[in-house]
Amino acid sequence: MHYVTEANYVSDYKIKVRFEKGEVKLVDLEPYLDGPIFEPLKDIAYFRSFTVNQDIDTVTWPNNADFSPEFLYEVGQSISEHLGPADGLESAHR
Repeated sequence: MHYVTEANYVSDYKIKVRFEKGEVKLVDLEPYLDGPIFEPLKDIAYFRSFTVNQDIDTVTWPNNADFSPEFLYEVGQSISEHLGPADGLESAHR
């Protein structure tokens, strides 16, 4: 089981997600924004409004849309964990 400890907006519908063991993955959510709950996320400004919800250990949006941490881990691509807020990325912490 995985859980999200930090998430940063990268660009478009991409976020950098850090998991419980320090693994970092780049997740492109654009192909998964189907259905009414995800419709608002197609607006980039709204998409960028995510936070890390400590109660459910994943990324969530103001309309309560979320993706399970396991899904984010599965579809994400491993990247260097040296990228971070110093690189100009917006951050949401657990």
